[in-house]
Amino acid sequence: MTGEHSDEIPALDQTALTDAIVRPGGLWRSVEVVPEAGSTNTDLAIRSKDGAPEGTVLVTEHQTAGKGRLGRGFTTPERVALTFSLLVRPSVPSERLGWVSPLMGVAAVAAVREVSGVPAALKWPNDVLVPGEERDGKLAGILAEADFSDPDRVGVVVGMGLNVSQRRDDLPVETATSLRAEGTARVGRDELLRAVLAAFEERYVAWTAASGDAEAGGLADEYRRVCVTLGRRVRVHLPGDRLLEGTAARVDAQARLVVAGPTGEKALNVGDVVHVRPGG
Repeated sequence: MTGEHSDEIPALDQTALTDAIVRPGGLWRSVEVVPEAGSTNTDLAIRSKDGAPEGTVLVTEHQTAGKGRLGRGFTTPERVALTFSLLVRPSVPSERLGWVSPLMGVAAVAAVREVSGVPAALKWPNDVLVPGEERDGKLAGILAEADFSDPDRVGVVVGMGLNVSQRRDDLPVETATSLRAEGTARVGRDELLRAVLAAFEERYVAWTAASGDAEAGGLADEYRRVCVTLGRRVRVHLPGDRLLEGTAARVDAQARLVVAGPTGEKALNVGDVVHVRPGG
């Protein structure tokens, strides 16, 4: 990423974002923009342990040591992506906390579609994609981490890195994409952040009102509608170099992927899976 291109992109305005996002009676309590962070998830998880309130949002212009699933690392060039984490403390049964990350995925899809018109979708569990004829392009990754240091106030930190202004040549791998690469060069990160947080709040309020029941709160149905993994042949890479091949039949009430294979159906938690690839 050239410095010239980065310099053309306006910095995020913390005051304007706070004025637009934080309101009495709403979910969001504070929005902080920092020029650089190793990982917004790591930094916000530390604040969670120190008692930070639900609704804390941490955004960075430049992430240098981002965290993906299974310890995978990544960096985000300055200003070209929307990189942030949020903290919630849902009063729901612990077995339903697995829906927080898919909830962020559904919110991101809704926001991207609304703001940019790009037909975003989800790959199970929560990668934001732009479906393509030959292959899907990954637009954003999402990672959730639970903080059980205070059993009475469990915290969940959810982070997302969404590619906004990278040119196609700037993307790290062929399977990645950005809003700019999809033909929407003028989408602002501030507008995207406001849209994602609004979409997240709307769904989070409904989900927690249903005590985390994703079926009753409507979250499960919305997730299934935007998840392109469902109905596809998949090759699921499991720990220990094991492989499961079959059809992604459905996502169940616990956000597990149910794969119909040669020996029947198997329900997979996020932590059970290394990769889900398209199958033959």
